[in-house]
Amino acid sequence: MAIVSSNAAAPRPRPERPTNRMVDGSRQAGDDLDPSTAPGRDDGLRPRRLDDYIGQRELKQVLGIAVQAALGRGDALDHVLLYGPPGLGKTTMAMVLAEELGVNCRITSAPALERPRDIVGLLVNLQPRELLFIDEIHRLSRVAEELLYPAMEDRRLDLTVGKGSTARTRALELPPFTLVGATTRAGALSSPLRDRFGLIQRLEFYGLDDLQAIVERAAGLLELELSPEACAEIARRCRGTPRIANRLLRRVRDVACVRDCTGCIDRDLVDEALTLHRVDGRGLDASDRRVLELLLQSHGGGPAGLDTLAAALGEDPTTLESVVEPYLLQLGFLQRTPRGRVVTDAGRAHLGWPDQEAAA
Repeated sequence: MAIVSSNAAAPRPRPERPTNRMVDGSRQAGDDLDPSTAPGRDDGLRPRRLDDYIGQRELKQVLGIAVQAALGRGDALDHVLLYGPPGLGKTTMAMVLAEELGVNCRITSAPALERPRDIVGLLVNLQPRELLFIDEIHRLSRVAEELLYPAMEDRRLDLTVGKGSTARTRALELPPFTLVGATTRAGALSSPLRDRFGLIQRLEFYGLDDLQAIVERAAGLLELELSPEACAEIARRCRGTPRIANRLLRRVRDVACVRDCTGCIDRDLVDEALTLHRVDGRGLDASDRRVLELLLQSHGGGPAGLDTLAAALGEDPTTLESVVEPYLLQLGFLQRTPRGRVVTDAGRAHLGWPDQEAAA
């Protein structure tokens, strides 16, 4: 699978793979991370190299060239911002970049960096050319964000020592490093932070062919034999998201184990497993259908405001907007209008409701 142009220089030999590192509430910066406890490791389903990363062809080409250029210069990769809907592989791509560069990847999330010393501890413990991955980077506190500005731009940490009239500013030099930020809300990042990233890339939803290839690869790693029709069925129902595809595959594995299916898993068994978990033929789950049914039953199909829907469903408005709605919008089952959310004729047809003209 080509990731760069044929004129690109051959990659240099890479050092032995280092241990990825994580920082969270129970670990300190620099703690070794057992691969079996790595966050979201997906039971070894995550790709480790760009050649193994299926889909996102343009993203892979851009980052592949940047990686080869950084290796050729012997310098750190430029700072990278990855944005897009959840579950598309932002964390995985950060770990792949570290693998390609032959360096550690220290993993944390913005909500865990509550105090200035949290981000300071991460930065001062970085080794040359290491990656620092911050998930949900749009949720960084103002203080943490301001500490990152000189670190990203000048490889310098400006610390204030003392208080009041005795306060002094001390500059601490940092080694070359790469900050990889991930967010589902790129617009929520401040301009000063966003402008300091040299590579800003969006991850797109996956097509059916790529999703089927992802399911086939994951099935092989899980030592499952699936028919092509079974793989295609999981790909159709996973909402264009590899994370969900892997999750559905595990649920199929559970049913196959209970049914004592030792041969090839067929489409009927996949349908049984996913129907059990209330995932329909287009990938809608119970939450998706609740939104559409509420609009149809209580609001005549809409329009209805986000807060009104969230209150009736007992959901947080942000969760409804960022988790449930994107896939309904992608399928064309829901529309956002100035007056609120509206179920489309396609959404009505999927639930077996008459279209608006027939209903009238």
